[in-house]
Amino acid sequence: MAVALHRVTETLPGGGEERPGQVEMAEAVEEAFADSKHLIVQAGTGTGKSLAYLVPAALLGRPVVVATATKALQEQLAQRDLPLLVAALGEVSVAVLKGRSNYICRQRVAELAERGFQAALVDEDDDGPRDDRRLVAHVERLLAWERQSVSGDRAELSDDVSDRAWSMVSTGPRECPGAFNCPQGTRCFTEQARAAAAAADIIVVNLHLLGAHLASGGQVLPEHNAVIIDEVHELEQIMTQSLGVEVTAGRLRSLVTLARPLLAGDQAAGVTVLADAAEAINLALGELADAVEISLDEHEELAAALSQTDEALRRVLSGLRSSQEAGDPQAARAVSSATRLLEDVGRLRTAGENEVLWLDGGRSTRTLTLSPIDVGPALTSGLFDSTTVVMTSATVPPGLSRRLGFDDSEIRQLDVGSPFDFRTQSLLYVAVDIGDRRAEDAELKIADELGVLIDAAGGRTLALFTSRRAMRDAADRVADRVSHPILVQGSAVNRALIERFRDEEDACLFATMGMWQGLDVPGRSLSLVTIDRLPFGRPDDPLLEARRRRAGSQAFTLVDLPRAATMLAQGVGRLIRSTTDRGVVAVLDPRLARANYRSVLLGSLPPMKRSIDRDEALAFLGAITAPEPGEAIDSEPIGL
Repeated sequence: MAVALHRVTETLPGGGEERPGQVEMAEAVEEAFADSKHLIVQAGTGTGKSLAYLVPAALLGRPVVVATATKALQEQLAQRDLPLLVAALGEVSVAVLKGRSNYICRQRVAELAERGFQAALVDEDDDGPRDDRRLVAHVERLLAWERQSVSGDRAELSDDVSDRAWSMVSTGPRECPGAFNCPQGTRCFTEQARAAAAAADIIVVNLHLLGAHLASGGQVLPEHNAVIIDEVHELEQIMTQSLGVEVTAGRLRSLVTLARPLLAGDQAAGVTVLADAAEAINLALGELADAVEISLDEHEELAAALSQTDEALRRVLSGLRSSQEAGDPQAARAVSSATRLLEDVGRLRTAGENEVLWLDGGRSTRTLTLSPIDVGPALTSGLFDSTTVVMTSATVPPGLSRRLGFDDSEIRQLDVGSPFDFRTQSLLYVAVDIGDRRAEDAELKIADELGVLIDAAGGRTLALFTSRRAMRDAADRVADRVSHPILVQGSAVNRALIERFRDEEDACLFATMGMWQGLDVPGRSLSLVTIDRLPFGRPDDPLLEARRRRAGSQAFTLVDLPRAATMLAQGVGRLIRSTTDRGVVAVLDPRLARANYRSVLLGSLPPMKRSIDRDEALAFLGAITAPEPGEAIDSEPIGL
């Protein structure tokens, strides 16, 4: 194993570097597959964990599914790591497989070209056609691209197109009738990708697609009995989404639009009933508070609306099936969509003991959601009982194996550390002088603290916040105190903000939870990460509250503390991304220095030098901004 790994790493720029943790992890992965025993590996930043699991996967001799937390990591493996692997090891076939909605639908394209843009726009908007030249330009570009695209994958587009334009030429899994019921089935990009995956040694997917595979009873991915899960700290959350159900009034309206031209006479009346049911759902949800757990026994209007929806869906589905003409793709999509909706509404109406029904989204995007409280049973029956699974992350949440349904005898756990010298490269500073965050002057103190730290760092700051309100308030206050550019999440698309942050060395980026993980800015553009408060979940979060109730007196220890530790570690992990990076993480929440649970949170972080002395943090930053040649930054930690 070590020899094969070296053959791959020596092709890296500079010939690669010796990473004992990478070798240890690769050998552990090889052993796990050989013994058919599950494995969890914590591999700190810089370990090179991607190659540490890809090399043994390539040598296994049978198909391996690699599931990543994000499409971005999926693309990184496909475009950077796997080509290295193939070049060094030879005959290894790889494939990237995504969810159906990521590929352009040739049948939708054919229908759109036949009907024209204006008819499609009228169908999309009950208020009539829109004069949307940008949308038309985007769709025209997609139609031209479809004719010459090899993969049909949206990621292939050099410049992004609007979500609305893409929705007009793509089909989700709920609507697709399948290749055998589609005139374009033999030319379908999704089916081509699935065929390539079925013939590959390594199949790269994301966790959402793995979740869809489990939810479908194993119908999505090719046959396999070995799985690698990267960024496993995301597994619980993504499986909670994938194994649950979401119903919106908009989803019902979309079926109304799809079914209306297909039904006539008495059958068309069912569509009207369904449209009325959609409005009843919308009104019932509008009466409820945001993020609230729902009991249908206590919310009679919503229960009645769901019952009305169930009856309307059965009526529409019956009409569609009786009037469906053979080979009509729009009718087949309508049947598929109605069938899935009927199943999902049925699940909402019969929620079990291991499920929580709750309201998600804002006022304009109300979503009725059913989520499993515990994903362990579904993972055990659908994945762990039949497949050898290797899981890895730079941050493995405390108690993860138990929450996934394992006991200690069923899984090996390994921590291979990180090659970075965190004590020399970084300092963790806790701003204890801010005091009680509930005090009236707390926000003013935070802005003052940020201003001083940002000036010492010469800008170059990623300021992370647990809420948008806190982010905006701090950005407004700090902008008046410093001369460095303040970039605020939401003022432009994330990609543009991150690119500007990388390019302008003195810029500061203020962001919320969406950038706590995955953001990678090595080098001098990032010398300071600030975190406004410990990232505990909201006390009124319905899903967390259901899990707290189940945990009883141990709720804080089993539910809240592991989640906060993981999120904190992910935020802190934005700082040191290479062996030459240096910087300070400033946590503006005194609880990290004083609370009786601080040892758990600190234990989840890299072995950084720690301090509660702001002067020490300022000195550390000052040495980074103007270091002497060969200067070492060293001092004793104070009080943390």
